[in-house]
Amino acid sequence: MRYDYLIVGSGLFGAVFAHEMTKQGKKCLIIDKRSHIGGNIYTEEVEGIQVHCYGAHIFHTSNKKIWDYVCRFAEFNNYINSPVAVYKDELYNLPFNMNTFSKMWGIRTPKEAKEIIQKQIESLDIGEPANLEEQALKLVGRDVYEKLVKGYTEKQWGRDCKELPAFIIRRLPLRFVYDNNYFNDRYQGIPIGGYTRLIGELIKDCDVLLDTDYFEFRKENPDIAKKTVYTGMLDRFYDYRLGVLDYRAVRFETEVLEEENYQGNAVVNYTEREVPYTRIIEHKHFEFGKQSKTVISREYPVDWKKGDEPYYPVNNAQNEELAQQYRALAAREENVIFGGRLGTYHYYDMDKVIETALEAAEKEGK
Repeated sequence: MRYDYLIVGSGLFGAVFAHEMTKQGKKCLIIDKRSHIGGNIYTEEVEGIQVHCYGAHIFHTSNKKIWDYVCRFAEFNNYINSPVAVYKDELYNLPFNMNTFSKMWGIRTPKEAKEIIQKQIESLDIGEPANLEEQALKLVGRDVYEKLVKGYTEKQWGRDCKELPAFIIRRLPLRFVYDNNYFNDRYQGIPIGGYTRLIGELIKDCDVLLDTDYFEFRKENPDIAKKTVYTGMLDRFYDYRLGVLDYRAVRFETEVLEEENYQGNAVVNYTEREVPYTRIIEHKHFEFGKQSKTVISREYPVDWKKGDEPYYPVNNAQNEELAQQYRALAAREENVIFGGRLGTYHYYDMDKVIETALEAAEKEGK
């Protein structure tokens, strides 16, 4: 046994766990099937701009312990996520707030906005919502739903809102203040110089092998480590023996433009079903860039099939039931720790991934 831990995947969970165990004097080998570290938070410099290659990642948390932790490895800027939404020729602020309602209805006060929304909800007379559409209509009324929820959600999930379960949208926050800050969390920002630099700091004292498939590596090196930390797909670990879990995939179209400022905001959502992409990211605005060029990425949600890169789980009752069966298998593994979004089949925000990695490392250190 050359290592204490073989860590599969160099994303946040694997990197944080590796850092913590290395501090305790353990020897860690990190392998990743990609040609770079960082998993889906990988950033790459293009024209002096840090490009979020696998979609926008804005760090936010209300947990001061987690905020203080990440600030040990990177300096964060004061970026505030304030996306806008385009519906046909109309432009709205997100999240749904008084700026949104004022633009939509030509009103000014919270009282007016609440009355319009409540009147729309009451006119629909929806009892127990039977699907996502009814759930959303009961929460926000017809105007907000039709313009800002319906098309975007259908693109995201690849099916009509009437075909989606109601529990996918448990709540749609309505803010009756003029505040465009998307997150309610106390701490928010982007690491200056990109996420790849942050990951590099976490794992700088570990051995790393890239372009390395775990399943092939395991065959050739069965005894290389005492324990394995696995952050890949949960069902793939068990060779899909109970069935295949569903995911959604995302296709990115990234281009460099010979202009300084393309859309004036880092994140612009396109909420019409007819527009094939869900949003355009203009990466320089995450770091208040002044470069003479700009880089944009269009994001297209696509159907996932086995062998594709998974991005987020499909949260329905069938998948959760299957995931629970796989988690039961995982719980019986004595020498394997499962973590991250894929390894647990949970949609975690970044701060929760770090929190669970720290908990796993603490448990190992006892």
